[in-house]
Amino acid sequence: MYAIIATGGKQYKVSEGDIIKVEKIAGEAGDTVEFDNVLAVSDKDLKVGADVKNATVSATVMQQGRGKKVTVYKYKPKSGYHKKNGHRQAYTQVRIEKIK
Repeated sequence: MYAIIATGGKQYKVSEGDIIKVEKIAGEAGDTVEFDNVLAVSDKDLKVGADVKNATVSATVMQQGRGKKVTVYKYKPKSGYHKKNGHRQAYTQVRIEKIK
């Protein structure tokens, strides 16, 4: 059984027991979160649309963190323009507990 959920502007295919990293959501380690934006659920057949409007996915927050550093370097030739910047994206690691 799997479900497709949408969170943080991305879509994830999840099954019970999966560990995924999603865009940062509120909560400390050990807290339970509910994903109610479920796009599809597949048990033996795929259900979408009105068939899954009451479906939810329960997950437990494992940790909050920040990803690897991405270097952004801007450069324009012949004008002496150089700009270096870095970015680390925040994420939340969750374990999928139950698809309802």
